[in-house]
Amino acid sequence: MSDIKRGVSLYSLQDSYYMGDLDLEGCLRVVSETGATGIELLAEEMVKQFPNPIYTEEFQNKWFGWMKKYNLTPTCYDAFLENRIFDNRTLSLGEQVEMMQRDLKCASLLGFKCIRTLVSTPIDVIEQSLEYAEQVGVIIGLEVHAPFSLNSTWAQGYLDRLAKPGSKYKYFAFIPDLGIFSKRIPDVLADRCRRHGAKEECIKVVDDAYAERVEKGFTKIEYSLDLGAANRAYRNANGEEKLHKVLESMGAGPGDYEYLGSSYTYSWSNPQDLIDNIDHICHTHAKFYNMHEDYTETAVAIDEVVAAYTKAGYTGYLNSEYEGGEHLRDVMLVPDQKQLAMHQECLRRAIGR
Repeated sequence: MSDIKRGVSLYSLQDSYYMGDLDLEGCLRVVSETGATGIELLAEEMVKQFPNPIYTEEFQNKWFGWMKKYNLTPTCYDAFLENRIFDNRTLSLGEQVEMMQRDLKCASLLGFKCIRTLVSTPIDVIEQSLEYAEQVGVIIGLEVHAPFSLNSTWAQGYLDRLAKPGSKYKYFAFIPDLGIFSKRIPDVLADRCRRHGAKEECIKVVDDAYAERVEKGFTKIEYSLDLGAANRAYRNANGEEKLHKVLESMGAGPGDYEYLGSSYTYSWSNPQDLIDNIDHICHTHAKFYNMHEDYTETAVAIDEVVAAYTKAGYTGYLNSEYEGGEHLRDVMLVPDQKQLAMHQECLRRAIGR
C-alpha cells in the first residue's frame, strides 16, 4: 500500500459545470462520492465574478464549510497568468507579478498550499513572486506539461534560477502532468481525426512512429525563453517534418495532418524522472484521456508512474484531470462524471487504497 493520496482537479468536470448539470458545490459533492479527498480549483472558471467573492468572509466560510461537509482538502489552486488580456500589448513584468500575487493571495485565503502556473509563465515573473509566496505560505508550482519534461535542459533551466539557497526559493516546485508519461496516443484523438477524414494507413504510420519514439526515447525540449521556437525544434528533432512528407506521399488529407500534428502534444518520459526530481515536486496532475470499463486508461502508464512515486516516497496527491472531453464534444455530451469515477477507481487500485 502506498501513502499517495487521491484528489481531483475540477477541470475534469468542466462540461458538467458548463452545461449547468453541476454548480461548484455539486462538483465538490461528485468528487467526494468518488472517494477522493483532495480538490483542485479553477477559480477563474467556477467562482462567479472572480476574484471578488474570494476576498469576502462570506465566500470563505462557505468554501471551508464545503470542505468539512464533503471531507475534502484544498490541494492546488490553478492560476493562468493571463498576460495577453489586451490586444495591443503583453502585460508588463510588474503587472504580471501583480497578477501572480493576486492568485497567491486567493489560494492562501482558500487554504491551498500551492498554485499551478502554466509552462508559459515567464521565469522572471516566478522569481519576483517568490518573496510574496513565502509571505502567504503558498508554493508556486510550474506545470510540466507534455511535450515538456523533467530531466531535461528545459527543467534544469528553471532549477538553475529557482533552486537556490534562501528561504524564498523553497516556494518554487514542479507539478508533473501525467501526459508526459503517455505510452500511446489517446484513442479518442484517433477517433476524432477519423471523423475528420483521417485514413487508417496514415494513422498507423503516426502510431508506429510514436511507438518508435517511446522505445528509443524522445528528444526532449531544450531550455529557451522562446517557447515557440523550442517547441518547433522539438517537433523537428522528433521527426515531424519527415513524417509530414511520408503522409504527403500517401495522399494525406486534413484529418491525417491533424492526427500527425496532435501526436506531438503527447510524450513519453521514463518514470525514473519522478524519482530523480522528487525533492522538487509539490503536486501532480493525473492526466487521463479515456477510461474503459475495465478501468484501464488508453495512453498514460498509470501503474508505472505510481510505482515510481511509491519508490520515491511521494505522499502528495494525484489529482485526476480529465482531458478527453475535447475530442468528444462534436458528437456527444461528454461523460465526464462517469470518466472521473472510473479513473478514481483506477488510481485506487494502483495505489492500493
